[in-house]
Amino acid sequence: MRSAILGSILLVTGIISRAQETEGFVVDKIIGKVDNYIVLKSELDKAYQEYVSNGGRPGEETRCQYLALLLRNKLMMAKAEIDSIVVSDSDVDANTKQRMDMILAQYGGSQEDLEKKFGKTFEQFRIELRDQVREQMVISEMQRHLTKGITVTPAEVRRFFNKIPKDSLPFFSAEVEVAQIVRVAKVSNAQKEITKRELIDIRNRILAGEDFGTLARKYSSDPSVTVNGGDMGFVGRGVMVPEFEAMSFKLKPGEISMPVETAFGFHIIQLLERRGNEYHSRHILMAPTPSKQDVENATRYLDSVRTMILKDTISFQRAAKEFSDDMRTKGNGGFFTDDDGGTRMSVDELDPVVFFAIDTMKVGTVSKPLVYRTDDGKEAVRILFYKSRTPPHLANLQQDWDRIRAAALNEKQNRILEKWFNKARRDVYINIDPAYNYCGILDD
Repeated sequence: MRSAILGSILLVTGIISRAQETEGFVVDKIIGKVDNYIVLKSELDKAYQEYVSNGGRPGEETRCQYLALLLRNKLMMAKAEIDSIVVSDSDVDANTKQRMDMILAQYGGSQEDLEKKFGKTFEQFRIELRDQVREQMVISEMQRHLTKGITVTPAEVRRFFNKIPKDSLPFFSAEVEVAQIVRVAKVSNAQKEITKRELIDIRNRILAGEDFGTLARKYSSDPSVTVNGGDMGFVGRGVMVPEFEAMSFKLKPGEISMPVETAFGFHIIQLLERRGNEYHSRHILMAPTPSKQDVENATRYLDSVRTMILKDTISFQRAAKEFSDDMRTKGNGGFFTDDDGGTRMSVDELDPVVFFAIDTMKVGTVSKPLVYRTDDGKEAVRILFYKSRTPPHLANLQQDWDRIRAAALNEKQNRILEKWFNKARRDVYINIDPAYNYCGILDD
């Protein structure tokens, strides 16, 4: 095999995954086969086109690299069966549902628009997506299994960087370090009671004969309701949040619960069927809305935290870990991070709302409380710490250590995976269309 085929390309399963999530594949021609797993020409074309459209270098070498990667992924699927590397059906179902919700959101929640776009029924699309999700999860698990414990030393990072030609060094745009402390507006008991009464009224309408699905589509806050009418299908233990699951197992088939509170809001739940440790339910979710006073309470809370920080009573990072409601950033001392876990973010990658907020701040300052809406739609307040700004620059070890270390680790992992590929391919049947012989993928 050409040494550059797998070693020179970083792990790009995510790129292929995005292509698979957003477009359907046309079954046109099989160009590769690994045991019972096939690679389609359309699969290769879409992965290649996605890479090039994102600024990647076009050319036959790149196309060969993607074909090699696709074959490696199929080999991982084949070997996973042999080595009993599995992922649970419940994890696959949960992941599929999450991605379906995201895709539907891109089409305004319209199942009909989705069906027109892909030329297939919603259920056909869901089944195909589930197969893709399962493959991606198995491949990820296999990669973790094969590269477990692989690390890079500082010396290896320096050697990796020094091998990059000077005229090939990447140019990074301006970067910033920004942290936040978030306080989600705590809904008062009075607001909760209003929501519970609304749900009880809906429950009474259902008991009086109105259609559950119709009312779910009209009132439920669950984004998947446009597709399923609140029907959650059969799920096993551990899939739903504990309060939802506990109530579902208490109900008799056909029975509708009184409002149940979870982290998402209040639900009324109807159990449709139960078999062993699995249950089939549907629900209507309503999230209570914070009052103006609730938001003001959150603002005052963060204002007092900010005062402690400005008086050096507590550091911003410690305050974030102790007081922030944002689980994604509090463990990092409140800092936003890039894909490699570094705290320096390109201004191009930063949330536009955050970017415009720090644009009026000086480096080293902490903002006053700012009201905003979280990604999941909750009313919240936050304070921002604008720690540093790095001007545009060529990549260097002093300023870009985390990124270069991540790239060096990816290269090392790919060398391990290439060695594994060369050894494992002898254990399974692999066939490649002769039109791609020039790639030299199966050359010794």
